[in-house]
Amino acid sequence: MTLSAAPRINCEVIEARADTARIFNIQRYSLNDGQGIRTVVFFKGCPHTCPWCANPESMSPKIETVRRESKCLHCATCLQDADECPSGAWEHIGRDVTLESLEREVLKDEVFFRASGGGVTLSGGEVLMQAEFATRFLQRLKQWGIRTAIETAGDTSPRRLLPLAQASDEVLFDLKIMDCAQARQVLSMNQPRVLENFRLLVTEGIKVIPRLPLIPGYTLSTENVAQILAFLAPLPVEEVHLLPFHQYGEPKYSLLEREWAMAGIKAPEAEEIAPIRAMVEQAGYRVVMGG
Repeated sequence: MTLSAAPRINCEVIEARADTARIFNIQRYSLNDGQGIRTVVFFKGCPHTCPWCANPESMSPKIETVRRESKCLHCATCLQDADECPSGAWEHIGRDVTLESLEREVLKDEVFFRASGGGVTLSGGEVLMQAEFATRFLQRLKQWGIRTAIETAGDTSPRRLLPLAQASDEVLFDLKIMDCAQARQVLSMNQPRVLENFRLLVTEGIKVIPRLPLIPGYTLSTENVAQILAFLAPLPVEEVHLLPFHQYGEPKYSLLEREWAMAGIKAPEAEEIAPIRAMVEQAGYRVVMGG
């Protein structure tokens, strides 16, 4: 089964600023985005069109306003203003932060990082859209001895990617559709550049962990995984994360009044994942489920 591509979203690159960034969430006490207890900062804006995206609020770099029916008081006069709404039914998705303010927010969790060997992970969206800010932010965290990581699809110029990766203790690097034509059509992704960037980071001695989203109709196939393993074979990579598809993002599409391209697609059963895991383990990699 092959599903149609997700509708393309006009996702202009956020104006390059070194001291201000646009984020949409800070998730504390995460156990799935790097080692130990993590605080994950989600950057707004993504140039890709993955039909299975679980964070549709990350796609546009613009600050969006949404209404939650469950909170609405149905006021006689509704200003549709998130700043004035008495119940919080209207809310903004996205806010601008400075280096200093974001640093203060994440350092509130420093005790958990120290105790668990965790740290801060930058995610999205695609953090590479705001690479200059992200690089400077991670460099500041390094001065505090905080471990750092980024989650990325790696589709940008090396001059943007490399400084950010060098400021990270590890790079969680998504490898999705390996077929170049399909990757461009479905994901708006330059797959040859992605693979070259992956090689570059590894050869630079940066710890890179490949992550394989397992998406029915797109990447959940032995053919696609075999291509990934063939690509990884000559590289000094020890660990692979498998990320099975889930439906957790579906309510967000309704909130944003967008169509969910994966509606009705079930999460893969354990017996569908087992052959993929076996392939990866037989290739000599340590497998982590969920990342």
